[in-house]
Amino acid sequence: MVHNADMTSTSGPDSPIRVFLMDDHEIVRRGLADLIGLERDMEVVGEAGSTKDALLRIPASRPDVAVLDVRLPDGSGVEVCREIRSTMPTVGCLMLTSYADDEALFDAIMAGASGYVLKEIRGNDLVDAIRQVAAGKSLLDPLATQRVLDRLRNGDRHDSRLDALSEQERRILELIGEGLTNRQIGDQLHLAEKTVKNYVSSLLAKLGMERRTQAAAYVARMSAEREHH
Repeated sequence: MVHNADMTSTSGPDSPIRVFLMDDHEIVRRGLADLIGLERDMEVVGEAGSTKDALLRIPASRPDVAVLDVRLPDGSGVEVCREIRSTMPTVGCLMLTSYADDEALFDAIMAGASGYVLKEIRGNDLVDAIRQVAAGKSLLDPLATQRVLDRLRNGDRHDSRLDALSEQERRILELIGEGLTNRQIGDQLHLAEKTVKNYVSSLLAKLGMERRTQAAAYVARMSAEREHH
C-alpha cells in the first residue's frame, strides 16, 4: 500500500495508529518496531536516532503518536516534544526514559507530553500506552503530576542538583546566567581567571552539563519561571 504524500489526513477511525520512534540506540528502535508490528491496529511510519533527524522526519511522516527517548547525545526528547506540540498539536508525545526523576517529569509536563514511561515497561503495557495517547488520554501519573504542579504553583521548584554546588559555585552560576565571561566573573569575585575556569568545570560536571551555554540557558529558564510564578 502506497501512501499519497498529498493527503492532508492520514488516519481515520479504521486506520492504524501511526507511530514514530526516536531513540539513539538502533536495537531499541528495532525492538519497538517489531513489537508494534505485531499489532494490527498500529504501524511504525518513521524513526530517528537523533533530535535533529526527528524534527525533520516527524512532520514528513505525520504520526498520531511520537515515542521519544528523553536523553539523546544531541539533545533532549523534551525539546522535540515541545517543538512538535507547538507545530503539530494533534501529535501525542509519549516520553520514554531509563530512569524517573522530578526534573525530567516536570519538563515533560511543561512540554505538553501525554505520557512518561520507563524503558523497563512491559511490551504489552507500552502498546497499551501508545493506544491511550492516540485516544487523547494522559498517562502522566496524577500524584506525580500534582506534586510537580504544586511545587511550581508555590514557587518552590527546587532542583536537587543545585544542592551539590558550593556557595561560590552557585554565585558563579548566577553570573554565567548574566552573560559574564570568566575574566569578568574573576574581576567581580576577586578570583584569578584560571580559578574561575576550574569552578565552572566543577559546577558543569555537577549539573550534568558540558557547555557553559547550557548553564546560561538553565539559569535563564529558572529565572523566567520564578518571575512567571
